[in-house]
Amino acid sequence: MKYRKKILVIDDEKDVLTYLSTFFADNDFAVVCAENGREGLKRAISDSPDVITLDISMPEESGVKLLRELQSGESTRKIPVIVITGVSSDLKRFLDNRNQIHSPEGYFEKPVDRDLLLTKVKEILKAAKK
Repeated sequence: MKYRKKILVIDDEKDVLTYLSTFFADNDFAVVCAENGREGLKRAISDSPDVITLDISMPEESGVKLLRELQSGESTRKIPVIVITGVSSDLKRFLDNRNQIHSPEGYFEKPVDRDLLLTKVKEILKAAKK
């Protein structure tokens, strides 16, 4: 049996978690979910996903703080992160100009274009193979 790539979906909105997890599962990915930043960090460490999708506005721990923790963590720093958020594109410029973090591998505003998201995930996974 071939190994299915694993995606960790981190979002505090249950309908978004359901939507994205169903979408990725329908496209033959193994999916793990977390409802907040703290849980997301624990799942990233314990489940070693191939890609993480990350919401920015969440309770318990913001997505920006979590992104910084993921990028600095020994076991998580190489996991590609795609930000999927309802926050405006001004946030992308903000993230691109931070010294403490590097820009995420992808950035999508909600509602997300599923085809573009799937294409981006496949590009990231293909690049990671090289």
